[in-house]
Amino acid sequence: MAQIHPTAIIDRKASIGTDCEIGPYCIVEKTAVVGDGCRLGAHAVIRSGVELGARVRVDSGAVIGGEPQDLSFDPRVPSRVWIGADCTLREGVTVNRSLREDCVTRLGERVYMMAFSHAAHDCVLGEGAVLANAALLAGHVQVGAFAFVGGGAGIHQFCRIGEGAMVGGNAAVTKDIPPGLSVVDRNQVVGLNLVGLKRRGISTEEISAFKRVYRELYQEPGNIRQKARRRLDGNHEIPDLIRRFLEFFQEGTRGFVTP
Repeated sequence: MAQIHPTAIIDRKASIGTDCEIGPYCIVEKTAVVGDGCRLGAHAVIRSGVELGARVRVDSGAVIGGEPQDLSFDPRVPSRVWIGADCTLREGVTVNRSLREDCVTRLGERVYMMAFSHAAHDCVLGEGAVLANAALLAGHVQVGAFAFVGGGAGIHQFCRIGEGAMVGGNAAVTKDIPPGLSVVDRNQVVGLNLVGLKRRGISTEEISAFKRVYRELYQEPGNIRQKARRRLDGNHEIPDLIRRFLEFFQEGTRGFVTP
């Protein structure tokens, strides 16, 4: 059975799973779904249209499913937030619901959002992504699996951060970051995220091949999209990691970070 503090306010139309703990002064609004084994700290707010997967931790003062911070938004529009299993949302975290009817802001499994970080409307965070303290994602940002966004970093709307990329603390990102790269300051690439690649168990041989492709795209003259396209067209036996890196350059509209 759920352990619900007597000061918590739970709407009758909310759904609470088994083995949950809901702390003092929490608010869970109608149609919200709290999965099995979730833990809600004091004063956490789970708004209508939010679904928490199993074993999600929402710490004190976090607000999940708040309205988009967009002057054109109509509060009557029904939209959602979906939080995957085993996510951790620390103190003061905010995750806004989608701008669009029946659309969703989505966090994959095992996402970790540290204190006072923010994911705006229509963001998508992949499995195992980490936002450090006060990292800020504007609307429609996509963060790939196992990417890391450093403390105080700000990510412009519609930007993409590829899987396994790392954004340094206090960075300002207004362009797309391809998978596996490290970025600091304002859109400045400083090489591969070698620590992250090794932690994910990527082999030494594949990292060496990744380095060669990175140098070809970033250090040799020419259009980076075209170079990536030629690499894809000319080689059908590319390791998956490198293929995803090259395919990243075939999408997006904001341009790419540079050395």
